[in-house]
Amino acid sequence: MEYLDWEFLDWVQWPAMLVTIAAAGLVGSQSEQRRKFGFWVFLSSNVLWIIWGLYAQAYALIVLQLGLAAMNIRGSIKNST
Repeated sequence: MEYLDWEFLDWVQWPAMLVTIAAAGLVGSQSEQRRKFGFWVFLSSNVLWIIWGLYAQAYALIVLQLGLAAMNIRGSIKNST
């Protein structure tokens, strides 16, 4: 069995950053639909950052992303009502 090279995960930080910027723009929108979608985009960025944080052993970043994910879930629920 060939050794799996996990260094490709180093690149996950770039899409994570782009997704985070896109989410911030969507959440700041005046359109209710875009705001709602923005919270889901933020949640996907949280997942990407956690994946990269595990790879980079950046445990403070992982804890931060879990906290931000909780706030994004709360924001999504509040925007649904």
